[in-house]
Amino acid sequence: MRPTTGTAGPTTSGLRWKRCPESWPGSARHEFEQGGRAGPRQRQRNPHPLEDRMTTSLTALAEWVDSVAALTRPERIHWCTGSAEENAGMINGMLDTGDLIELNQATHPECYLHRSDPHDVARVEHLTFVCTTREEDAGPNNHWMSPDDAHRKMDALFRGCMEGRTLYVIPYCMGPIDSPFARLGVEITDSAYVVANMRKMTRMGADALARIEQEGSFVRGLHSTGELDPDRRFIMHFPEELQIQSYGSGYGGNALLGKKCHALRIASHQARNEGWLAEHMLIVGIENPQGETRYVAAAFPSACGKTNLAMLIPPEPYRSAGWKVHTVGDDICWLHPGEDGRLYAINPEAGYFGVAPGTSTRTNPNALAMLDHDAIFTNVAVTDTNEPWWEDLDDRIPALDWKGNKFDPTTGARAAHPNSRFTVSMTQCPSYTDEAENPKGVPIDAIIFGGRRATLAPLVMEARDWTHGTFLGAAMASETTAAATGKVGVVRRDPMAMKPFCGYNFGDYWAHWLNVGEKLEHPPKIFQVNWFRRDQDGKFIWPGFGENLRVLEWILKRCAGDAEAVDTPVGRLPQPDAISTDGLNATPDMDTLLEVDLPGWKHELEDVEKHLAKYSPRTPKALVDELHRMRHEIG
Repeated sequence: MRPTTGTAGPTTSGLRWKRCPESWPGSARHEFEQGGRAGPRQRQRNPHPLEDRMTTSLTALAEWVDSVAALTRPERIHWCTGSAEENAGMINGMLDTGDLIELNQATHPECYLHRSDPHDVARVEHLTFVCTTREEDAGPNNHWMSPDDAHRKMDALFRGCMEGRTLYVIPYCMGPIDSPFARLGVEITDSAYVVANMRKMTRMGADALARIEQEGSFVRGLHSTGELDPDRRFIMHFPEELQIQSYGSGYGGNALLGKKCHALRIASHQARNEGWLAEHMLIVGIENPQGETRYVAAAFPSACGKTNLAMLIPPEPYRSAGWKVHTVGDDICWLHPGEDGRLYAINPEAGYFGVAPGTSTRTNPNALAMLDHDAIFTNVAVTDTNEPWWEDLDDRIPALDWKGNKFDPTTGARAAHPNSRFTVSMTQCPSYTDEAENPKGVPIDAIIFGGRRATLAPLVMEARDWTHGTFLGAAMASETTAAATGKVGVVRRDPMAMKPFCGYNFGDYWAHWLNVGEKLEHPPKIFQVNWFRRDQDGKFIWPGFGENLRVLEWILKRCAGDAEAVDTPVGRLPQPDAISTDGLNATPDMDTLLEVDLPGWKHELEDVEKHLAKYSPRTPKALVDELHRMRHEIG
């Protein structure tokens, strides 16, 4: 069943547009009506014939849209309102073109499948550039191109690229629409798929446009799918200009410019200038049986369990005792110092762009529960009943793989792409909390860093102080996953899980972390966790998933001053019996999970020293001193 568009035009916030005669001078012109009174909202300047177009009172925005239209030469321009009627029309249009495929509407109402180009299935870090005036400001952690060279390259690609296509103007807000910590952006794209996803992922439309017009500043994002040619694919960031340009990809991380491009690469630059932190972190509230809720922000590389942890369901006996979990966000966190000396966090996103494989009733029941309606799936398989399917979901054998070919299980090939995704509004999550819309944000008691390490890293470890915690974050290492192109399973340094996302030199980024910490009277405690320790047979030692609440309980007790810790040269660890194993089918080898392999750590610090040296002379002296302190204590 297709979505119904109704008979009225898109409406939002009491504002209605209507098309006016095309015989008027200049481009197609629209009037706005409110309260029965009509009048032109703004003069039209674009020489191209446009349809379905709202205009703006912000001259800078109007001129930018006009200049992009002159460069890309679209057939028509559509200003997105974010309304349900508009979305229904978009969905129907994509069903007609085949960009979306309708799934089983009896089991998955308003759910659709998108199959991307087989060569366009993940972020392309090697084609992602930070374009600062000075190369050293981008740092060794980024691919750099001069702004002049980047603009010349991108102008050539964008020239005429939207001929015969619709140019969509997407005004959006990252964060609660009334939050002083929210930031604004406008993405121009020729992809209706991007529009539909941005509607779920951001506060998109007329309300965002109104705030943009009030404040007068916004991040500019220009995107075109181009020819989907891997040799003509670039994602350029101009942090000094608050601008993003992306060409040649339709994949979410490369095309949904409000997400990693704006909310991390550009926002991290904004955050440094304005005194806050833009981080690749989930935000989750843990409520104990006494009704006290403490909020945690946690950084993990993509596909390492952030969504699972953000939507964790307390295991028995915790659930029966009254423990609850409140999901604020699963991927991005903006942290601002509060007047009380604490850090407060908002989730700039409004939805989830989650990894489908591995999501099941065993790993993340909350995520699965929100995917049976109003969701967009990308590159998953489908069953013979036309339902979405991916590995680890259940024991059914799908009919078609992610490319739409008949699936043959005897070949050993995967049915769903390992980086297949779902897009869904955060309000559909059973553990969603209204605190996600709190304009002040939520107070953070603990910051957690984690990654995939088969050896060395203990199950949980507390930093001595903010400087040591910053060091642990800067030294983070994790095995790579399918969320980015390249070889999977390689251990690489991924500071604060921000290696693909920090918009400036890591040395300056770590210095900014230290500066923020110095200004906090009551900083969060910082911890490191590793759910992925393996035994000699290669099996995971810790059960993970919902059982991770057992580790969070100790972390929160440490934040409240209600638990002891053992000092070691690398950090503070719990006693093996400090983490409850009651109710587990089998008791994990806690001695191995919490061991401190000093020779192994000595070798680790040698590698960390080389890692920090890459960012010299901008590496903060405090981090080098911390490394020397740990090395001295290890002996």
